[in-house]
Amino acid sequence: MNSVLVASNRGPVSFTVSDDGELTMKRGGGGLVSGLSGATKDDGVLWVCAALSDGDRSAVRLTPGGRIDQAGYDIGKVRMLDIPPATFHRAYNAVANSTLWFVNHLLYDIPNSPSFGTRFAREWESYRDYNGAFALALAEEAGHGARVMVQDYHLTLTPAMLRAERPDLRIAHFSHTPWAPPEYFSLLPDAVAREVLEGILGADHAGFLADRWAQAFMDCCEALLGAEADRAGRSVTHQGRTTRIGVHSLGVDGDALWERAVEPDVESHMAALREQVGERSLIVRIDRTELSKNIVRGLVAYGEFLAAHPEWHGRVVHLAFAYPSRHDLPEYREYTAMVQRCAQEIEDTYATEDWDPLILNVNDDYPRSLAAYRMADVLLVNPIRDGMNLVAKEGPILSPRCALVLSREAGAAAELGPHALVVNPYDITETADALHEALVMPEDERRMRRDKLHAAATALPPQKWLAAQLDALGPIDEQQAL
Repeated sequence: MNSVLVASNRGPVSFTVSDDGELTMKRGGGGLVSGLSGATKDDGVLWVCAALSDGDRSAVRLTPGGRIDQAGYDIGKVRMLDIPPATFHRAYNAVANSTLWFVNHLLYDIPNSPSFGTRFAREWESYRDYNGAFALALAEEAGHGARVMVQDYHLTLTPAMLRAERPDLRIAHFSHTPWAPPEYFSLLPDAVAREVLEGILGADHAGFLADRWAQAFMDCCEALLGAEADRAGRSVTHQGRTTRIGVHSLGVDGDALWERAVEPDVESHMAALREQVGERSLIVRIDRTELSKNIVRGLVAYGEFLAAHPEWHGRVVHLAFAYPSRHDLPEYREYTAMVQRCAQEIEDTYATEDWDPLILNVNDDYPRSLAAYRMADVLLVNPIRDGMNLVAKEGPILSPRCALVLSREAGAAAELGPHALVVNPYDITETADALHEALVMPEDERRMRRDKLHAAATALPPQKWLAAQLDALGPIDEQQAL
């Protein structure tokens, strides 16, 4: 039985299946996986996750009980859950990504959405079933008195469900997203809003990436549940139980990142990019084509910068890596198309025979992203709302002279803001001006800022981040664990 467990929708690896049936494994994507992979593998933590694809489901069916680590893969301890595809689709796409994500990132087009009717009721039931599958698996795998860390908005109901099954466990829930204020969170049906809040309050400890998100959660509990929120002591008491509230900013393991960033495939991408762009200054952005990442406004700001500063024509290139995200949802397909149209307009307006002002790439390639980080003179991170944003932290670690243009609405702004050029993500002109300021920044100031960004970004690497939350649950009671 396991004394420490982590549960998340996406796991540390994913599988693809070829036409001849051969399985290929690769690293899982997303900031959560990046943050947790090293810590969980090194410390022998069991990671419980969902099968997301046909390849994942094939891998699960070839292993006893979904323990894919027992098939010879060097991936730490991983159990992957084969949840029925229809249930998974409704829980993941219709509820987690189209509802809870939209609420907490304030993404709704309010005159037109959301609308909650009988269809949503069926989708919500699938979300319950999905959370229940995780609760059951964790209850099966956890030793007596074990510590369980449940991750993110996909699994808001799991803590309360797991507590009902296993009251002996010590449970934490961590939100990697922002949290909406009560007036926006209450867009959800009243019963659903209460169920989400009470689900998380089933945990002993609820963690957030920034103080503002923790405060918003406590505000929601107070306004919508009538719970007692102790903001000074960071706790919420509801129906006789008290949940401690923690703020745990997630940093980067700088040594591990550098070790990966100097491997031959990254060096090869650096050479190819340098041949493509020459010695021009580089503005880099690396994002998923996620609505909250604000890629279109970032591209428009770059176009406005070029219009205002013709002296930079031919001397700067914007490397914009916008990797596909959630293409099952029509809003995301259209957003990706908008990004491509905006990029083409910049090319059509400014490109010359010997200068491409913008290089847009929508094919996910982690080594190429690392190469771009290392080459960046300016890193643009301008989300309209973000729980943390690890890109803002990874760039200054890998680039020796990176100036960071950072949205004030990213959770990372709380730590990195004093050393970055902070912008209102809705203000295109301000963002364009910040790009220019970053490019002309004196070298000594550039390096001084970068060194401070580096120190802040590596202050709480994943191992320490995980340990801090485990500490909040208390030490393992060896007598109980026997």
